[in-house]
Amino acid sequence: MPCLGLGKIEYVLEGCVFEVITDCTAVKSLLNMKTPNRHMLRWQIAIQEYRGNMTIVHKDGNIHKNADGLSRWPLPNNIDNPAYVPEEASPQIPIEGISVTDLNTTFFEELRNSDTKDKNCSILCQSLNKDCKDNSVIHALDEVWKKSYDEGRFHLLDGIIYHRTKRTCVMKVVERSFIDLVLKEFHDSPISGPLFEERRIEKVKTCIWWPMWQKDVGEYCKTCDRFQKANKSTGKRLANMIKIQEPSRPWEIFHIDWVTGLTPAGDRSYNSCLVIVDRFIKARIFLPCHKEDTAMETALLIWNRVVSWTCIFTNIISDRDPKFTSALWKNLHQLFGTKLAFSTAYHPQTDGLPERMIQTLEDMVRIFCAYCLEFKDCDVFTYDWCTLLPALELAYKTSFHASSNQTPAILEKGWTPKLTQDPLRKDLTEIHPTAAIFKVMLYKARKHAVRCMEDSFAYVKDKWDKSHATPDYKVGDLVLVSTTNFNNIKGCKTLKDSFTGPFVIEALHGENAVEVELSEEISNKPPTFPVSLISPYKSSDAERFPLRNKITQVIPPFDSSCSKKITKVLKRRKLRTNKLREYLVRYSHPACKDEWLPENNITEATKLLRRLRHTINNNITK
Repeated sequence: MPCLGLGKIEYVLEGCVFEVITDCTAVKSLLNMKTPNRHMLRWQIAIQEYRGNMTIVHKDGNIHKNADGLSRWPLPNNIDNPAYVPEEASPQIPIEGISVTDLNTTFFEELRNSDTKDKNCSILCQSLNKDCKDNSVIHALDEVWKKSYDEGRFHLLDGIIYHRTKRTCVMKVVERSFIDLVLKEFHDSPISGPLFEERRIEKVKTCIWWPMWQKDVGEYCKTCDRFQKANKSTGKRLANMIKIQEPSRPWEIFHIDWVTGLTPAGDRSYNSCLVIVDRFIKARIFLPCHKEDTAMETALLIWNRVVSWTCIFTNIISDRDPKFTSALWKNLHQLFGTKLAFSTAYHPQTDGLPERMIQTLEDMVRIFCAYCLEFKDCDVFTYDWCTLLPALELAYKTSFHASSNQTPAILEKGWTPKLTQDPLRKDLTEIHPTAAIFKVMLYKARKHAVRCMEDSFAYVKDKWDKSHATPDYKVGDLVLVSTTNFNNIKGCKTLKDSFTGPFVIEALHGENAVEVELSEEISNKPPTFPVSLISPYKSSDAERFPLRNKITQVIPPFDSSCSKKITKVLKRRKLRTNKLREYLVRYSHPACKDEWLPENNITEATKLLRRLRHTINNNITK
């Protein structure tokens, strides 16, 4: 350490004769050491420049014999120290004023005055006073107050009653104006943050106390309008699984759904696929179509391609708009020529039969036409997803289904269609039953399929109901509607409210669907919603929480132009008067009727007209 210190003050010692006093025994003989080790040799070389000018004197330490430089009191950093380093003077910042925030004394005076007006507080102030010797007045306390008093939780300090728990000691308030002010400060202020009820209770617990304070805090949080609309729904979802009416024969009830997002294929540039699934035998029909098809066009497609095979059916189950399904029924009955007034039951949630079939269809198509590319067989014949549908339909019809434990072809006709692999079985003997035995076989096969489907439904329902709760709604209740499917709300989607409303329930459709009275901004939406997309609304008590009335209501900014979006151009015509072309356009919303517009009034006219010309040219080529 002495050698290291010489290097620190080298600029002072240069050219001077000086004396080094040290308590290290090894340093006193460092200059004249004949066989130093490698560590001592390094220091010996370092101080050779001071030889002749430096004298080393050894003195024992005063406190202990093995003292070193780290245990010595350092020299003060002043002008008497040879290694003095002047300190930088910190800038002087004048203090013009000091602001101290604290509760006004009037707050404590009002708190003391409120205690004199309350019966329980007056009794506590009297009994907690040191001069009081009569404790008989304690029996006049209310049950909540008396219980806390018996537990020794009340203390009187400077005329203010404090409530003590195991870890906190907070002021007590009884006047409603103080309670409303505390609730507003702990919930509506941005500093407190719109946290959930449990965290809000923990914050209030460390600051203030009043009887039934947990109930008031919980109700204040639950009845907050912004809290109910902005927060995501948590916990168990509503809507238990309800068994749909089961058919008694094939093609009596079927599911219908669409596969969209496909690339144009086929001779008419189909971009969607209509999937029809029979509920009894699980048979499938795949029909190529267009995404923009209306209810009438879909009805014509079913009439031309399905009815001749399935005959007249009873019910259609679809996840599309109920208005669309009703219009489809109306158009089909017009085609059938019947006057029977059938009604379509509302099924907000089914067992996922068409969705599972759509997933299977997409997997099969993806194997042959990945990324919507064309498929070539061994004969170099080109296929697309549209030409593959008949083969995929036949493959599924001859495959066993898990719920019915049979193939759809067996349950429908009693025999399996001939396939390409049948020549491999030509040596096998086929059994040809008589008509009576064949009828019994078909009847037993269908009865067995019904039992298998009932067991399958019971298994699925048991798993579903474990994670879902039973809804309890009545006509006239106020509810909030989820904005998940509202695509016409302006602004940032991340900061969009999770719910909007409240709306009044007008009718109940079974246990899992409600019909509400929508506001004018979203009147174009279907008024019927599944219970999984609604949440009960709890109104705030204006008399109990008067400060909440001053909160501004946030109304979602709905975009009315979304419903007028043009998706397809159907026809074109030329006017004789001004020789201008007009085009028949179709809007995205089903409620908007088709209308004729000039090219200047069509958004994205270039792309839409190109599709129209492509369709016209294909029809001319045919």
